[in-house]
Amino acid sequence: MRLNDLAPEKGQRKTRKRVGRGVGSGSGKTAGKGSKGQNCRSGGGVRPGYEGGQMPIHRRLPKRGFKNPFKKTFAIVNVQDLNRFESQSVVDEVVLIKSGLVKGDRDGIKMLGKGDVTVPVTVRINSISDSARQKIEAAGGKIEVI
Repeated sequence: MRLNDLAPEKGQRKTRKRVGRGVGSGSGKTAGKGSKGQNCRSGGGVRPGYEGGQMPIHRRLPKRGFKNPFKKTFAIVNVQDLNRFESQSVVDEVVLIKSGLVKGDRDGIKMLGKGDVTVPVTVRINSISDSARQKIEAAGGKIEVI
């Protein structure tokens, strides 16, 4: 087999529809856009969510509750997740992201006390619960709140 023998499977590639190529082609003249109106014009059409002047659905539906614009969202890491790190290592935000424990958009990282830790590690983190603090210190680790 050579590079010039390679070809896609039959039916895998579909040729695009060439519109506006004469009346006999079946999609000539108006090129499948109908006749007259906003949608047949070049660059025509309406914005997403526009319902022709009818009150749009995002305004018809009731709004409920309160959305706090200053809300802080923390990434949660449990004490049991620290067992994967080596003894006497420093666990901070960069290490947690590299290990895959912390992902996505966040305002900080909080350590919670689920599970047990057996490895003494130094934890540099934004926030920590009391139970997590006790478990890490009991295992011989240290906590630095930054």
